[in-house]
Amino acid sequence: MKKQIKTTEAIFPMPVLLISTFNDDGTVDVMNAAWGTMLERDMVALNLTRTHKTVENIMERKGFVIHIADANHVTEADWFGVVSGNKEPDKFAKSGMTFEKSQLVDAPIINELPIAIECELVEYQSDETGLGVIGKVLRTSVEESVLKDDKVDIDALEAIAFDPYTHGYYKVGTRVGDAFKDGMKLK
Repeated sequence: MKKQIKTTEAIFPMPVLLISTFNDDGTVDVMNAAWGTMLERDMVALNLTRTHKTVENIMERKGFVIHIADANHVTEADWFGVVSGNKEPDKFAKSGMTFEKSQLVDAPIINELPIAIECELVEYQSDETGLGVIGKVLRTSVEESVLKDDKVDIDALEAIAFDPYTHGYYKVGTRVGDAFKDGMKLK
């Protein structure tokens, strides 16, 4: 039997995406965003309001980089979520992480994170049904240590997911089936 609970942003798992941009003064801003998804193979949507420093930077610079947070950097990932770039302009420096400038967009790539998805701003949707930042993926780069046969090895990646029920982070791993194949057993 199911019991009704208080409604929250309760779709689990939610990705832990670290969105990096440059501030006006050239310093790095990173935010933790769980509300992001792919719209198409080369299009992303980030449900973010204009009040975020990161969104201001994206609107100004027209580029951003999405990183997949991993278990090795859960502390830094949480730091980027609990501290606002509007109030702590040097929060990236306090993380101890390093970066290099993307060659494709005006945004930083965080060296320590295993996946970097470089995006250019397509539009910002702000109506009541709009998603926020819509971006076109220009390039995806992955550390070789998390590749197997030139594909991301999810177990090696140790990506983390956000739990909106208890506000926890969980490591994603352990394959349990084969998409587009297992369901065919019921045919």
